Parts: sequence; structure tokens; C-alpha cells
Amino acid sequence: MYYDFFGFREPPFSIAPDPRYLYLSERHKEALAHLMYGVQGQGGFIVITGEVGTGKTTVSRCFIENVPDHVDIALILNPRLSARELLSSICDELEIPHPVGASIKELVGLINDDLLKAHAAGRHKVLMIDEAQNLSAEVLEQLRLLTNLETAEKKLLQIVLLGQPELQDILELPELRQLNQRVTARYHLDALGREEIEAYLRYRLSVAGLRGEIFTDGAVRALYRSSKGVPRLINLISDRALLGAYSEGEHQISASHIRTAAREVNGNRRRKHTVARTGKTHLAQVAASLVIAIILTAWALDRFPDYGWLTPDVSAETEGDVLSGTIERVEPAPETVPEFTPEPVTVIEESLPDFEFPADTLALPAAFGELFSVWGRDYSASDNPIACRYAEDQGLRCLDNRGSRRSLEHLNRPAILLLRDGEGDSRYAVLSGLDDKLATIELPEGPREVSFASLEPFWFGEFTVLWEVPPHLRDNRGDDTNSDVSEQIWMGSRMMELASRYADSPEEENRVNRLPTEGQIRWYQKQKGLMVDGIAGGMTIIQMNNDLESDGPRLSSGGNG
Repeated sequence: MYYDFFGFREPPFSIAPDPRYLYLSERHKEALAHLMYGVQGQGGFIVITGEVGTGKTTVSRCFIENVPDHVDIALILNPRLSARELLSSICDELEIPHPVGASIKELVGLINDDLLKAHAAGRHKVLMIDEAQNLSAEVLEQLRLLTNLETAEKKLLQIVLLGQPELQDILELPELRQLNQRVTARYHLDALGREEIEAYLRYRLSVAGLRGEIFTDGAVRALYRSSKGVPRLINLISDRALLGAYSEGEHQISASHIRTAAREVNGNRRRKHTVARTGKTHLAQVAASLVIAIILTAWALDRFPDYGWLTPDVSAETEGDVLSGTIERVEPAPETVPEFTPEPVTVIEESLPDFEFPADTLALPAAFGELFSVWGRDYSASDNPIACRYAEDQGLRCLDNRGSRRSLEHLNRPAILLLRDGEGDSRYAVLSGLDDKLATIELPEGPREVSFASLEPFWFGEFTVLWEVPPHLRDNRGDDTNSDVSEQIWMGSRMMELASRYADSPEEENRVNRLPTEGQIRWYQKQKGLMVDGIAGGMTIIQMNNDLESDGPRLSSGGNG
């Protein structure tokens, strides 16, 4: 109705859980990072809670759109089901054929079979349940039993529970303590802070196609007071305020528009005051009861001072023994260590084959062919004359650098080395292994082992390595909004894992997890001795991949990563 009037392509304040409209506040970024971090872990339960309207469902939709390619999601939106009905719904979501009226035992068997097949195929299954506070204790226990299926390294099913704050109270029930102990990541999603409201409005308006400010400062303040920072209420009130301004022919939203919209959204305020007065009366009754209880207790203490229940008898027999010195301290006898004289060891140094220039070298296209082969890719120079462009199509990128052997060991990636002889001729060697004095080079006839010392005189430090591109750089070309969201999700989850490994204390880990993305990158770069610029470039991502043990060939199994 008012879209053309304000210049929107679509409604900016719809309450539908559209991931494009997810404003990544620090709280939402942390929630997504917990989900991504948890799904890369060893299975079990992830619990995300939050008040009504804080964005749990939108976060979950954004998570679903950004999960790794090998992850399959089963989403349950209506959890008010019996154990058998829930298992049947899980089978439907995972596309597992099952007979109508199958028993719980039969359904569990079918799900287990599917999980085993998925694991053998390199797939990972995740079950997400929204509004999980509506699950009964019986159904939650059945879900726990589903996670019993595991290998030596991981559980085969990850379960994500999203719900209102009372879900945490349910999980703390004594009968659910086993499930509660299997929660590997949990996060409570709070409302937006006052300072975030303006950025939230600007972000949603820009996604809807508007560049500019239409909410006055007074409107923003009134909106925060009316919504308390709850995104759903912000959307409802803002949408109603836009409609009110349109009806008046106004292109700016004032505090008056917000107050009027808030009254319409919140409904009858007299009823709220009545409820508040009733609550105050109840509190007064409780306070009066406490006063009477205190008076009665004081009277009992004065009237019956000698009752045993007031002065319990505590035996000091053991304490007396200790104080009187009847418990003797026995000092351990000193150990005698026999003298050890090592026998002389004769070291026989094995002679290593020498590197031969130019016999053990390649032209650049052939060198790239061997390097791509090490990465498991088939490369044809005639079909792809620009090797690094082909790398991007394969989810990789080239990094040209200059350094020493120490640089190669630090990166721990196969490399093309630029070599020169004494006459200035240039050739290339593909270094695929480096172990102490031994270097492995790749040739068309197969790998050849030579001494690194014999290769080093021809190498003046120039090299090229390949590195694996993060998914947000690979899948969102041309879509800056999605790319930015995906980058923050990917980086946030990786930084959570790195902080858990390298932070000096739990306090530092929590501090790093709450930093903005650039601050987290700076912290990590400082930890690893990289150039501290807050930019996740090739060197930083290679180091992250090493530390997180991502897939990809290494120069040395005992090296960095």
C-alpha cells in the first residue's frame, strides 16, 4: 500500500523470517556462530533460547542457508507431537520411507540405518526443532536416545533445539540430566540494545530498496521505549507507523507516529494497568505472610530455647585427635636413583640423492599441472591457460610470496618454487613434501626424493601455493549482502573454535567471542605472529585452515597444522 509512496521494492518490516533481512547484531552473530561451531563439532545437542520475537527463527533460516554442502537439515516446526509422531516427522524430513503405523522401534531402526549410510557417504545429518519448549520430557528423552548412535570420532546426529527461555528450565529437570549433559553449545538471544536500533532500521530499509533516513531521532527513541529492543515488535510498530505517515502524506516518521502505532500494536492499555495492580496486590500479600512467619519464628526461639533442633550436636572427636597430636605424620623415605651411564651411540648419516638442475625441473604450465594434481584436480593448460583463474573455479586461490624454508614450513602447503641456475635460466620445481633434510618433488614420472640442501642453491625465495577459499567467497559472487552475512557466520564460527584453543583463560575466550569480526581477526593474527591488519587474507586463512585441520595436502604431517 505505502511501498511506492516511500520508494520500497518490498515491505521492509515484514515479520516473515526472511534471512535477507537478518540484521547481524553482535547477539545474532554470536547465535549463528554457536550454531556453525556446534554443527562442525562431534554431535550432540545445540540449544538456542530467546524471548518471543528476538529472531530465533530468522537466525535458524539464515543458518540453514549457510550450512556446509555436506550437511543435510531436517526441520520440525510443530513439536507438539508424541514420540512416535515426532519420529515419523523426522523420517518425512529426511526422506526415509516408512510404513504407516510403524512402531517407535521400527522408526528408530530406519533412522539409524539412514544415519549410517549418510556417514559412509560423507554426509552429516542435523535435526532442527523450533519452539522446542513445547516438547514433553518423554519426547526429549527419545531424542536423546537418537543421539546414541555414534562412531569412535563423532555422533551421527546433531540436534538443534530453538525455544523460549523456559526450555532451559525444562532441560534442568532431574529426569533430563543426561540430555542436558550432552549440550555442546548453548546461547541465549537477547533483544537489541538502544544503540543498535538505528542501524537495524537502516539495514532493513536498504534491503527493501531505500537509501536515506526516514525515522527521526525522536522516533528512534520512542521506538526503543515501545519495543524494548524486541525485533518483532520493532517490525510491527514500524510497519504501522509507516502506514500512519502515508495516510497523512508525511515522508518522515516522527515520535508521534511511533507512539500511535505502539498503542495500536499493544492493544488495550487499561487491561495492562489492571494486571499490574493485581500483581502488586499479590506481592503485598506475600510480604505480609513473610512478616507473620518471621514473628512466629522469633516467638518460638524465645519460648523454647533448649530444643535440640535449634542447637544440633556436632561431635568433635576427630577434631580433638588432630589438635592433640595423636595422628602421627609419616614422612616418605627419600628415593634413591641409580646412576645411569649411557652407552655411546654411533650415528650413521644416510646420504640423500642430490637435486639436479634442470633435469628435476618443469616449465610453469607443467608445474601447475603437478600442483593441481597434488590437490586432486585435473588441470589442462590448453583448456585453462590462466592457471589461477582455473584455481578459483575449483574453490582455490593462488598465493605468490617470497620467503625462506621457514616460510614454507609455516604455510605447510605444497608449493611451486621458482629456480634459477648460475646462467640465469629459470625453471620450476613442485615441492610436495618437506621432512627434515628430505624434500619431495613432483615430476610427470612420479615423486622424487632429494636433499633440500642440494635444491636450495637454485631457489631465491619465490614460491606459489594454493589455498582453500571459504564458502562465503565461493558461493556469493555478485551478492554483497549475502556475502557479508555468510562471511560473518563463517568467520564467527571459526573464531569461536580458535578462541577455545588459544585463549589463555575462559575470560579471554569470552572476550574474544564478543569482539567484532575485525577485532577477532586481529587477536588471532597477533597470536600466530602474522601481520596484524584485521583482514582475513590468504596468509591468515591458510593459518586458520592449518589450525582447524581442514582438508587439503600438507608439506609435512608433523608441521604446522
